[in-house]
Amino acid sequence: MLTIRDISVRLGGRTILDQAAATIPNGGKVGLIGRNGAGKSTLVKAIIGELEPDGGSIDMPRRARLGYIAQEAPSGTRTAFEAVLDADVERTALLAESETCTEPHRLGDIHDRLIAIDAYTAPARAARILVGLGFDEEMQGRPLDSFSGGWKMRVALAGLLFSQPDVLLLDEPSNHLDLEATLWLENFLQSYPKTLIVISHERDLLNNVVDHILHLQHGKLTLYPGTYDSFERIRAERAAQAAAARANQDAQRKKLADYVARNSARASTAKQAQSRAKMLAKMQPIAAMIDDPSLSFDFPSPDELRPPLVTLDLASVGYEADKPILRRLNLRIDPEDRIALLGRNGNGKTTLARLLARQLQPMEGSLTFSPKIRVGYFTQYQVEELPTDSTPLELMTRAMVGKAPVAVRGQLGRFGFSGDRATASIGTLSGGERARLALALVTRDAPHMLILDEPTNHLDVDAREALVQALNAFEGAVILVSHDRHMVELAADRLVLVDQGTATNYDGSIEDYIDFVLGRNQPKSASDQSDGKPARKSGAIAREELKALRKKVTEAETRMKRIQQQLDALDAALADPAAAKGDLAKLNFGELGKRRTQAADDLEVAEMGWFEANEAMDTLMGKTA
Repeated sequence: MLTIRDISVRLGGRTILDQAAATIPNGGKVGLIGRNGAGKSTLVKAIIGELEPDGGSIDMPRRARLGYIAQEAPSGTRTAFEAVLDADVERTALLAESETCTEPHRLGDIHDRLIAIDAYTAPARAARILVGLGFDEEMQGRPLDSFSGGWKMRVALAGLLFSQPDVLLLDEPSNHLDLEATLWLENFLQSYPKTLIVISHERDLLNNVVDHILHLQHGKLTLYPGTYDSFERIRAERAAQAAAARANQDAQRKKLADYVARNSARASTAKQAQSRAKMLAKMQPIAAMIDDPSLSFDFPSPDELRPPLVTLDLASVGYEADKPILRRLNLRIDPEDRIALLGRNGNGKTTLARLLARQLQPMEGSLTFSPKIRVGYFTQYQVEELPTDSTPLELMTRAMVGKAPVAVRGQLGRFGFSGDRATASIGTLSGGERARLALALVTRDAPHMLILDEPTNHLDVDAREALVQALNAFEGAVILVSHDRHMVELAADRLVLVDQGTATNYDGSIEDYIDFVLGRNQPKSASDQSDGKPARKSGAIAREELKALRKKVTEAETRMKRIQQQLDALDAALADPAAAKGDLAKLNFGELGKRRTQAADDLEVAEMGWFEANEAMDTLMGKTA
C-alpha cells in the first residue's frame, strides 16, 4: 500500500502541493491525472524520492520495489536485448555470483532463488516485451547508441516492464509509441499483477487499464473509483451543481447589493443595509470549474479552393537516391477531407506527411498541388525548438511580417495567448502551452490543409477534447498522425494504412483496425468494405451542416449590425428631428416611431435566428467531440 500523507511542496514561492493525501490500494491500477502545470511531475518526484516535501510523508512497505523511468535515455554499446535483461538487477547479480561461487550451500541457495524468480525464462519474456514495443529480432541485437531518443525510451520502458517492480510508476508511457505498440502496452498493463500508477492524458488507456482515478487539482488529491469516463461523469455532475450554486449566489449577491444601494442613505434602514453590506463582503465567490484559456484552439478559416487540393499519381519518395521508402502512392485529397495515417513507427507515416508538406519531392511519379494552396505542418520538433528566450508575441510578430499588430494578437488570442500570456517568456510555458503556440504559428496563414504529426503529446485530456472540436470545426483538410485512438475516431473520416512500402485506403473503422492489430479479425473482404463507410461519412456530413450553420451565424450578425445602425439613426432623429439625415429627414415624428418599432422587431427576429444557429452549432460540435 502506498500512502501519501498530507504532503506539501512549495517551489519558487508558489505552493504546488497543499497537504495532498491519498491511499493507493495494493494491486490497484491508478490513473494520475490533472491539468498541465497542476503538479503531477512534482508529485512523482516526491514519490520516487527525488524531491523532499516541505511537509507530510510518503509511506510504502519496507521491501517494496518502486519502478520508474528516468528522464535520461539509456545509451552505450549494450544491445537493446541485453539492456532489458540487465534491468532485473537481482537476476543479473545472482547469475554473476553463480559463475564464481564455490561454496555448495550458497550455490544451492542461488539456484533456488533463480528458480523462484523465474530467471531461466527471462530471455523469452524480455524478447516478447521488446517485440510488443516494436523491436524485431534484428533491432533487439543492435547497440543502444544506434537508436534515436524515442526508441531508446522504448528500451527503458521494456526494461521497466521486465523488472516487474511492486509499484510501477509510468509517466506518459505512450508518448514514444505508435498505435500498435500502445495497444500492446494496454494489454500488458491490464494483466500487470502488482500496483500500477500511470500518468496519462489518453482517454482510451485510462478507460481500458485503470480501476481508480487520482485527480490532482489546486494542490489537492482526490481518489475516484472507476475509469476515466466514470470520473468525467462525476465531474460533470459537480460542475452542474457548482453552476447552479453560482447562479443562486449571483442572484443573492444582486439582491443584497440592490438593498444596500437603496437603503444605505435612509436612517431607518441604515443598520440593516450595513449588515447586508458585510454579508456581501464576506460572500466567497463560487469559482467556475471550466474557465481556462489553455482550452483555446480556433483554427482560422481558409479561402475556398476547388478540389482536388493534392493528387499523388504512382509517386515514390525517400531520402536516398534509388532507395524509396514509399512506392506507387496514389492519393487524392479534397477540401475538408479528414485523413488519419495508420501504421507502425518506421513504416513511413512521417515520410508521407513530409511529402504532402512539400518538404520532400517525389523520386518517381507525380505530385500535383492546387496552385494557391497553403499547407500548415505541425511536428513535435517545432515544440521542442521554440526559442525559450523569446515571447509568443515577439515570435508571432516575426512570423507575420507586415501584418498589423491587431492581426498578430488576434492569431495568438485564437490559441489562448492574450494579455500577460502573450508576453510571457516561452521558457516559462508548459509543454501544452508550447504545443498551442506551435499550432498558432503553423496556422497563421489560414492553411487549406493542416498536417498534424502527433499533436497531443503535450496536451492534457481536456485540451485534447478542445483540439478535437477545433479540428471538426476547421474548414480545411486535415492529415493526422496520432496514437490517440479517441482523436482518430472523432476527427478522421478516412483511414490510410502506411505499410509494406506504400499507402492504401483502409476500408474499415478504427475499431476494425484495432481488432486486426490485436489479432481479433482479418482484413475485410471487398463485400464487407462498404459497411464502415456510412459511419466515416457522418463526420463529413456533420461538418457540412456546421459550415451551413456558421454561414447562418455570420449572416445573422451582419443583419443585426445593419439593423442596429438603423436603430441608432432613428433614435438620433427622434431625439433631434432637425439633425435627421437622408430619408429620415422627410419623416414626421409618428412615422419615425413606427419605423423604429419595425426595426426593433426585425432586430429581435435576427437575434433569435443568431441564437438558434449558435445553439444548433454548439449541439452539433458536442456530438462530434
